[in-house]
Amino acid sequence: MRDPYSILGVAKSADAAAIKSAYRKLAKTYHPDQNPDDPKAKERFSEISAAYDIVGDADRRAQFDRGEIDAAGQPTMAGFNPFGGNGRGRAQGGANPGFEDIFAQFAQGAGAGGGARGFRSQGFPGGGASAEDILKNMFGGAGPGFGADMGSAGAQARAKPKPSKGADRRVEARISLEELLAGDKVTVTIPGQGSVKVALPKGAEDGQTIRLKGKGDPSPAPGGQAGDALVTLRLADHPVYKADGATLSMDLPVTLDEAVLGARVSVTTLDGTVAMTLPEGTQSGRVMRLKGRGLPTKSGARGDLLVKVLIKLPEDGDEALAALMRRWRADGRYQVR
Repeated sequence: MRDPYSILGVAKSADAAAIKSAYRKLAKTYHPDQNPDDPKAKERFSEISAAYDIVGDADRRAQFDRGEIDAAGQPTMAGFNPFGGNGRGRAQGGANPGFEDIFAQFAQGAGAGGGARGFRSQGFPGGGASAEDILKNMFGGAGPGFGADMGSAGAQARAKPKPSKGADRRVEARISLEELLAGDKVTVTIPGQGSVKVALPKGAEDGQTIRLKGKGDPSPAPGGQAGDALVTLRLADHPVYKADGATLSMDLPVTLDEAVLGARVSVTTLDGTVAMTLPEGTQSGRVMRLKGRGLPTKSGARGDLLVKVLIKLPEDGDEALAALMRRWRADGRYQVR
């Protein structure tokens, strides 16, 4: 798998907001629902989701940046050094020999008159050892001293292989704004696992991924660990509201007289109807803010609801209103252009 930063098109120094923004843009572009006839879009979407699963999670991103896991999320051997001293041994003052010291001694021992001098001090039997002998002694030989210790550790590692893990399975869960507000568990169907209940984290957002341990594919090896299920949350379209993070927005139709004279109007929010004061002379398109009537945030607070006022005239016309407007036009009361 390619580097997750390059997949998302962001620099390694990008902050969490930039990474999330890049992911949401790419996921929207390559989502299978938007590209039903393009199999490559589905592959690209899976690649984008896998990359965000690594760098979109603070802990896993830190592990990847330190080299502890690879681009697929699997543990690596980064930092492994059986000799100490950052792979340089005595050259940097380490207590144990490093690769440079060992091969330097090999060269000395194999030279004229070197004989046994080169490796006896490190536990290598006799002089003139070959590179193959050295490596066998380092990683699996049975000789005494340093090599024997490494051989014992290698044998133990080979005797207890790490059980293989099953593949992770990616699914999407469509959730309503009402479910997100309530914070209840939602039902998600995972192929091969059936329906499971998923608890929504506080301040959950569209595109967020939840990891369910052990709900992925079974391990191909006996006694191995099952993979995980990666559930990506997708907000279902709502007939009234649009969501942007924790902020909701909506359109509110008002009559001409309410806009001109001002009024107390009812606004339906996700958790009930509230009264809002419309000032005199409210312009069509004005946006008014209802504090704390949006979606929950990670801190437990609520976002706001933005109400856009739209003046709506009678559908079938109104003769009295038309007569009033004719008199108004004749008087030439005001100009807007």
